[in-house]
Amino acid sequence: QTVSGLAQLEILCKQLYETTDTAVRHQAEKALVEFTNSPDCLSKCQLLLERGSSSYSQLLAATCLSKLVSRTSNPLPLEQRIDIRNYVLNYLATRPKLAAFVTQALIQLYARITKLGWFDCQKDDYVFRNVIADVTRFLQDSVEHCIIGVTILSQLTNEINQADTTHPLTKHRKIASSFRDSSLFDIFTLSCNLLKQASGKNLNLNDESQHGLLMQLLKLSYNCLNYDFIGTSTDESSDDLCTVQIPTSWRSAFLDSSTLQLFFNLYHSIPPSLSPLVLSCLVQIASVRRSLFNNAERAKFLSHLVDGVKRILANPQCLPDPNNYHEFCRLLARLKSNYQLGELVKVENYPEVIRLIANFTVTSLQHWEFAPNSVHYLLSLWQRLAASVPYVKATEPHLLETYTPEVTKAYITSRLESVHVILRDGLEDPLDDAGLVQQQLDQLSTIGRCEYEKTCALLVQLFDQAAQTYQELLQSTNSSAADITVQEGRLTWLVYIIGAVIGGRVSFASTDEQDAMDGELVCRVLQLMNLTDSRLAQAGNERLELAMLSFFEQFRKIYIGDQVQKSSKLYRRLSEVLGLNDETMVLSVFIGKIITNLKYWGQCEPITSKTLQLLNDLSLGYPSSAVRKLVKLSAVQFMLNNHTSEHFSFLGVNNQRIHEDSRYLENLTLLTPNIFYLTLFITPAAAGFSSVQHRITRTLVGLVRDLRGIAFAFNAKTSFMMLFDWIYPAYMPILQRAIELWYHDPACTTPVLKLMAELVHNRSQRLQFDVSSPNGILLFRETSKMITTYGNRILTLGEVPKDQVYGVKLKGVSVCFAMLKAVLSGNYVNFGVFRLYGDDALDNALQTFIKLLLSIPHSDLLDYPKLSQSFYSLLEVLTQDHMNFIASLEPHVVMYILSSISEGLTALDTMVCTGCCSSLDHIVTYLFKQLSRSTKKRPTPMATDDRFLHIMQQHPEMIQQMLSTVLNIIIFEDCRNQWSMSRPLLGLILLNEKYFADLRNSIVNSQPPEKQQAMHLCFENLMEGIERNLLTKNRDRFTQNLSVFRREVNDSMKNSTYGVNSNDMMS
Repeated sequence: QTVSGLAQLEILCKQLYETTDTAVRHQAEKALVEFTNSPDCLSKCQLLLERGSSSYSQLLAATCLSKLVSRTSNPLPLEQRIDIRNYVLNYLATRPKLAAFVTQALIQLYARITKLGWFDCQKDDYVFRNVIADVTRFLQDSVEHCIIGVTILSQLTNEINQADTTHPLTKHRKIASSFRDSSLFDIFTLSCNLLKQASGKNLNLNDESQHGLLMQLLKLSYNCLNYDFIGTSTDESSDDLCTVQIPTSWRSAFLDSSTLQLFFNLYHSIPPSLSPLVLSCLVQIASVRRSLFNNAERAKFLSHLVDGVKRILANPQCLPDPNNYHEFCRLLARLKSNYQLGELVKVENYPEVIRLIANFTVTSLQHWEFAPNSVHYLLSLWQRLAASVPYVKATEPHLLETYTPEVTKAYITSRLESVHVILRDGLEDPLDDAGLVQQQLDQLSTIGRCEYEKTCALLVQLFDQAAQTYQELLQSTNSSAADITVQEGRLTWLVYIIGAVIGGRVSFASTDEQDAMDGELVCRVLQLMNLTDSRLAQAGNERLELAMLSFFEQFRKIYIGDQVQKSSKLYRRLSEVLGLNDETMVLSVFIGKIITNLKYWGQCEPITSKTLQLLNDLSLGYPSSAVRKLVKLSAVQFMLNNHTSEHFSFLGVNNQRIHEDSRYLENLTLLTPNIFYLTLFITPAAAGFSSVQHRITRTLVGLVRDLRGIAFAFNAKTSFMMLFDWIYPAYMPILQRAIELWYHDPACTTPVLKLMAELVHNRSQRLQFDVSSPNGILLFRETSKMITTYGNRILTLGEVPKDQVYGVKLKGVSVCFAMLKAVLSGNYVNFGVFRLYGDDALDNALQTFIKLLLSIPHSDLLDYPKLSQSFYSLLEVLTQDHMNFIASLEPHVVMYILSSISEGLTALDTMVCTGCCSSLDHIVTYLFKQLSRSTKKRPTPMATDDRFLHIMQQHPEMIQQMLSTVLNIIIFEDCRNQWSMSRPLLGLILLNEKYFADLRNSIVNSQPPEKQQAMHLCFENLMEGIERNLLTKNRDRFTQNLSVFRREVNDSMKNSTYGVNSNDMMS
């Protein structure tokens, strides 16, 4: 039977990995999932490894065992894990020629067991820490065995360095720190010694096994150097800012120049396919933290590093390989990111090295089509070098005034020359990658300002040539479209670059002469803009327009605003050439360009979006006096009075990009500082509202989005109340009717609900009604009516398919929750008056909330982040201010709410978790007060209070579960909101003193005998000085005690095996 079972498993494995039939593979996968969850999985995995005839069955066994040893619930006993570890090592030793993927899976299994058992003791011996001893027998055997041994160390280093989501981050850091201190340097030393042995022999690198051994040794060295030594978990995207935090105990390896020399020698002696790994190691070595050395040691280390770089540049045979080239560019960038220019110039061969680097950079830039992603590192090096020039104090010449203009010229001319080739050969245009272009331009902005006279002269020359040719082509009757496109492409690059170098201006380092040069460049771009704008009715170039907007953004940042002196030489030049005599006239050029773009490019999303962003920056980037100056411009008056589709096509009813409508309206709203302009502004919107009942839903959707944009921008009471008085009550029935008619269409209801949520949001105290005004109550009635209408109708839809449930139902429900939260916490409604005068608006809204809540499964509450945040923030307000309503609910509803709080306590979203803590604190405080009252001699409590207390007494396990959950998070996990967790914990303890005592004893008894007294003392100190009340002073004392308690418990458990099974203890 066992044999037939194994045969069946092997057949399933082959079906899973080999079959092309999807149905067969799905069935095999289903059967194998059942196998991995079966009780006898462990024994069958061992049989598969011993008797399995196919590599796929061995792979299944290895992956199943990895899953078994990784599980946090019901983990394998220590003896069993030791047996698996020993079995895997013996299996690998006796079968060195397994399929590569099987060997990899078994090594992964060994690494996982070792990491998770790092603190496990047996007879005072850490049984999983003898990793070097485990692999020594492999290293003393054949080449195949050596490869396995080195791969084990490499994979183990990688495994311990990576955090996984199934275990607490604090536990990962303890293991990683212990491994770093006890084993990592020995492993690195071993890898270097083996590399020295390998480089000293005449390796036959055509032999696949010897080639493989060298590759694994280099990977091992890299994994050691790439280790996260201090727990910073650096993101690879911040690569060029990285510093390798080598421990002080490693100093000897880096003070000895033979380590650095080893890798440079390897680079020149091994094939190009392995060279990138060597260079990756050199990048890490070059990034060693500065504080590892004193000044003299650092100078010596840098000298050896620069010599090695010079040697590579002098013998560049391997650099045509893209991977080698990329890693070498990274190495060059590290020369400046980790060392100062003042240190570099003192290196003996600096003049020769900077010349070689400059030549290498120029050649690289000229071959723009080769490895474009590597250019970033070269530009990063020159950007940092150029930025350091004003601060260098060394007497040795840095020579950057010679070489930086060469780099600038190479970049500019190569980009211009690329335009023709890209169009001719149909290549991918780098201008289409906006992120890459912007990154390079940011770097060039600093490089180009070094020796700015040369940069400016080059740009003027190239721009004049391109502009003249472009103008001649436009005037010629027989010019080809391709030639025009080439010139537009060249001008596009030049406009981008001019914007960048102007944006690189540093006020304290700029001179009048440089400002005058900026003026020359700005005049040319504005003249080009006049030419292209005059042709927009016939034709336009999208890339060139985007470049213009980039230029305007840089120009605005540097030369528009109160901080700029209007006597600047730039403004004088603008006055002489273009007649723009002051900032107001320059602003009119900006606004004119914005209007032109919105008029002619309304259907082009990138241009419309960037234009609106420019309008937004102009609106927000000004003091109020300048905004008034802006509003007086006739062009702005035109926009305020005519924001309709008749003048701006992107505002049309059929426009697909509705979000831009509201962005536009929001930006214009920021330009309306007084009532007169606001009245003008609202007039077109009023006309739209008057006709909305006679037009299709799309008109309504566009209109409510526009109004939401306006409402969002109005944070002052005066302007917002004017908008409110205009909408309410005249147009509110239209919104209510829209919800009644189109509740099933989220494309219509969601914008309406979002507008209402914005209108009731008391941001910056803008909703402040007069004492005699009933508007607060009336606004809540409208809110209640909308929530009730939408809620009751959306519930009639019945079951919604899972893939549509968020869009059709949950998104609208989420907005309703946010709306209700905003109005309940707005402080402009006295909710007591509703019950006093028999008004059911509050009850209707709250009852609708309960109906909607009960229609949502618990899993959905946490699966959809926006729904989670709106629900838990609403629940926090309800438990704080409307606890009587919560207490009056039916038992199943109360249990649903408590369950949702319990699940939210462990949510990954800190905002959700903090909201749950606050809600739980309000509930626990309410319960504690009710219990305190009921024990005193006083009249019988209200029926609702009785009911709520009764529910809690019937289901004590719910509160107890939350007590254990909070305590578990505080003790064993990376608690990011300890203060919030501490607030409900005291109330939970006071309500469940016996359960807390049992819990405390369980934790203490689960500790090793020698640690039990210390743990008991921690709990004693936690409750020291704490009284049986929930007064603020008592709570604060408990929060302080808890902070000390958590620190002491962590210290106590540092060398303890306890903590792995903490969830079991807490269950």
